[in-house]
Amino acid sequence: MSALMIVCNCNAIRERQVREAARAGCADPLSAYASLGRRPRCGQCVPYARQIIEEERAAA
Repeated sequence: MSALMIVCNCNAIRERQVREAARAGCADPLSAYASLGRRPRCGQCVPYARQIIEEERAAA
């Protein structure tokens, strides 16, 4: 996966941003998005964002 990959089309959030939020302590997509000053809109991205956060937490 590329760090340039878009996770959330509605908010133009990239994978790199979600990973950085997870490393900063965000434990779920809502808190990760909030740390970026955004919130999920349609919600289709939430499962993928959750997977990314789980990967980062497992690697920590």
